[in-house]
Amino acid sequence: MRIIFIGSGEIGVPTLQRLAQAHSMVAVFTRPDRPAGRGHILRPTPIKEAALELGLELHQPESVNSPESLQLIREFKPEAIVVASYGEILSKDLLQIPQRGAINLHASLLPKYRGAAPINWAIIRGETETGITTFLMDEGLDTGETLVQRRVPIEDDDTAGSLKAKLAQVGAEVMLATLEGLERETLKPQPQDHSRATYAPKLKKVLGRLDWQRPSRDLFNLIRGLNPAPGAFTFFRGKRLKVHRGQVVEGGYQGQPGEIVSTDEGLIVKTGDGALELLEVQPEARARMSGPDFVRGYKVAKGDRLG
Repeated sequence: MRIIFIGSGEIGVPTLQRLAQAHSMVAVFTRPDRPAGRGHILRPTPIKEAALELGLELHQPESVNSPESLQLIREFKPEAIVVASYGEILSKDLLQIPQRGAINLHASLLPKYRGAAPINWAIIRGETETGITTFLMDEGLDTGETLVQRRVPIEDDDTAGSLKAKLAQVGAEVMLATLEGLERETLKPQPQDHSRATYAPKLKKVLGRLDWQRPSRDLFNLIRGLNPAPGAFTFFRGKRLKVHRGQVVEGGYQGQPGEIVSTDEGLIVKTGDGALELLEVQPEARARMSGPDFVRGYKVAKGDRLG
């Protein structure tokens, strides 16, 4: 098929690579380079980097819905448009261009976790599985008829970063199967049950502050779900302390939520219902370090508090 790929995020890279081998990829559209980091250096999207490596025709309009972009896409005469983590809602005019529709790659089992951050929220809310869904896009937010779904377990050692990497690979396989089904006309789109919909809104940095009154498992899931970004954090001696990894620990620890209740074998903090060991932390303007290294380096004592 003649395909246009529209995407920005890294989760779409394996899909782009596989489709470039299996179909006629006539053009790739991605977001413009944006300044990032302390130096505000312009950085390309992961999709731009992949497209250049593949030698594909690349376009970076400010808006894919602009009259100029729409005209260009019409001239390409795509049979299908594949969308993955683009960052802009596609207009009705754009959705009507491809003969077989615009197909979105979404990292959840729709209708659960519609929205911008489905991988993160699935972990934060303690789900034990998620998956990939392809669907025909309409004007709603992830509301179109579904095509193919594949389930993926969420392991206790998964972070948002590791789960995204898994789902990216699964997504490429699912998209290939979707396009094959559409080409052979063996797929029957299924309407979503909107009454079962849940949402995964864009992440805000304030979400990452650890509330030690909460249960240990909730804090454990929050740390994993915000790793690598935007990251979980607390405060120690008035300065921000990022928390990259933790684990729920057993034992009848006594103390107030946020109190460091043991430093003998690690950095163990009292929670609302038990205790959490902080395995990897990062003080302000410092490198990451293990919990025991933090205890030694900052002379942390039992009874000190986080908050």
